[in-house]
Amino acid sequence: MLELLLVPFLACLVLTGIHVYLGLHVLARGVIFVDLALAQLAALGISVAVLAGHRIQSDAAYWYALAFTVGGSAVFALSRWHRARVPQEAIIGIVYAVSAAVAVLVVDRAPQGSEYIKQLLVGSILTVTPRDVGVVAALYAALGALHWLIRRPLLQISLDPTGARARGRFVAAWDFVFYTSFGLVVTSSVRLAGVLMVFSYLIVPAVVGALLARGVLPRLLIGWGLGVITSVLGIVAAWTWDLPPGATIVTAFGVALALVAVALGAFHLAWRVRDEGVRALGSAIVAGGASLAVIGVLLATFPAMDQPWFAALERAAPATMLLFLDADEREEYAESRQAVIEGEADLIHMREMQDDVQWGRRTLSADVQERLRQYIAGRTELVTGDRLVLQTLRAKARERQRYRVGVPLVLVGVGAMAAGFRLGRRS
Repeated sequence: MLELLLVPFLACLVLTGIHVYLGLHVLARGVIFVDLALAQLAALGISVAVLAGHRIQSDAAYWYALAFTVGGSAVFALSRWHRARVPQEAIIGIVYAVSAAVAVLVVDRAPQGSEYIKQLLVGSILTVTPRDVGVVAALYAALGALHWLIRRPLLQISLDPTGARARGRFVAAWDFVFYTSFGLVVTSSVRLAGVLMVFSYLIVPAVVGALLARGVLPRLLIGWGLGVITSVLGIVAAWTWDLPPGATIVTAFGVALALVAVALGAFHLAWRVRDEGVRALGSAIVAGGASLAVIGVLLATFPAMDQPWFAALERAAPATMLLFLDADEREEYAESRQAVIEGEADLIHMREMQDDVQWGRRTLSADVQERLRQYIAGRTELVTGDRLVLQTLRAKARERQRYRVGVPLVLVGVGAMAAGFRLGRRS
């Protein structure tokens, strides 16, 4: 396992090193989606190369992508200083939308176009080679050294654009240097990891750093630490649960950002409670009451729709649903639930055996392999049928819950909101 995950992890470290620094510039400039637009331009260039008969990982595809990206960099550098009538964000959005649409049109003419789109979006980080990582690391090291040498004008333009322009810092020329080097990084990263991972490595660590620190260096250190930790967790999760690694890492970044936001909110609320007492909880009580009221209204009005909160409660305590089933339905529920548990455990064991055969860890004859495949297919259908039974019973329970549970939830929620508003006025 370590041998297979080491190279992808090193690739993630390389992405973290350069993208966190560039993300600080992007966040300071307020052009949050410029990297997404440049990444989409790179993807468009690769799509054109594929249509011309080149492979995604070929040198020709790289130069196609770089040409498109440099063109976009020139447009963004010029549009930054002509914002009187059209904001730069509008230009960025237009470039992204048009390049994405053209990429779809181009790939539609290529064989296996959907697979190309998927690879361009989420990449294939598990298939990178040591040579790929070495080449990209050397390129990023050179660009990092360049940015270190010209850090003063670039940071001043990012952090104080008005002052930089007033001092005559050749802002358009420096912007072109920044966006071109940025485009070079994005072009290389898209081939390595895909559009979504590039965006996540660039923006999420920079946002977390901005939330937790003020200076450039502390933000860099926080961003680098978050990038390393999230990369490890994302790769391990993808390997453990057999998930697409690119999408898993992007999701891990989203979860990390959500946890930081919740922790900061809780910390801020705790300080307010310490200073103001229980009155500071007014807004939190209003939010909780509103959530209960909405859940109750949805349950009473649309009992057949998905109810995630009740589903989580029923998984934790199945008795909450069984209360609304009769004796025969409870017996059927228990049998179907046990069948699903046993069937899923059996399928996990059989699929592990199938994976062992596929990766050469176990040898089975062709006849036995075919029987194993048929058994897995049949067992999957049985488990799907048992799940359908559980869904039907859950729908019956929801219909009986709609007023007996929904109306009290609405009343409790409205009461909590009234109490919260009262506390808020006192505060």
